[in-house]
Amino acid sequence: MAKALQDGRLLDLPLSTAFYKLVLGQELDLYDILSFDAELGKTLQELQALVSRKQNLESIGGQGQENINDLHFRGIPVEDLCLDFTLPGYPEYVLKAGNDNVDLCNLEEYVTLVVDATVRTGIGRQMEAFRSGFNQVFEISALQIFSPTELDYLLCGRKELWKAETLVDHIKFDHGYTAKSPAIVYLLEIMGEFTPEQQRAFCQFVTGAPRLPPGGLAVLNPKLTIVRKRLTVISFEQHSSSASNTAPNGNMPSESADDDLPSVMTCANYLKLPPYSTKEIMYKKLLYAINEGQGSFDLS
Repeated sequence: MAKALQDGRLLDLPLSTAFYKLVLGQELDLYDILSFDAELGKTLQELQALVSRKQNLESIGGQGQENINDLHFRGIPVEDLCLDFTLPGYPEYVLKAGNDNVDLCNLEEYVTLVVDATVRTGIGRQMEAFRSGFNQVFEISALQIFSPTELDYLLCGRKELWKAETLVDHIKFDHGYTAKSPAIVYLLEIMGEFTPEQQRAFCQFVTGAPRLPPGGLAVLNPKLTIVRKRLTVISFEQHSSSASNTAPNGNMPSESADDDLPSVMTCANYLKLPPYSTKEIMYKKLLYAINEGQGSFDLS
């Protein structure tokens, strides 16, 4: 991670906001668990809410004391949940010695111990090892000028929603295409309509990375370039008599752009796009190339 930051390289890592906070030396609490384990985080919040209601009823006294026994977790008494003092999902991780089960009286202690094991002392050794390795490249304290979101941008790139009207300012059109070419108009409209998943796949297909660097397309280097893909037309007789039956790029020859697929040069952020006759055909061919061309050089 430190080397990637030093070299300006992007990593495709699904790191949580909680992890970035730890990297920046910030302390985590119960509510941070939601960012990496939504189910556990939600359950702990509900249990903590029970603790708070119990404390509130105790402070009232009188009738409030009698209502404490009516406090349930999703309609079930806490003692009937059969919880013990081990970390959820890790029965070998003992939170507290003994054979006590969790009930309403010790629920606060249970929640506190689970949170501590999940985001504090339970991961202390691992985070210390991480910091030690990081510091061998450069001091991790230098990152404290950033927020967790900014650190995610630096390490994993930027997530941005594309708009057709602004994309044209950050893309270069060459070798047969201009910003007003019908195929380019189709492409920009399609890119503006991509879902986040499709946009991620497009970036992976064209640039080799699923996310763009901080600053988005505007700072991509080399600049995203779209060129017209030249078609190789071979007559039926030539095609039949040819031993290889392939075009110079290794693909079967096409007589129509609508039969061809886009190809890329990821090292140059270079998309070679056939002049498709309709937007619908381009969308279909582009998605096919993106999905089938991942992880191979067949469309390079």
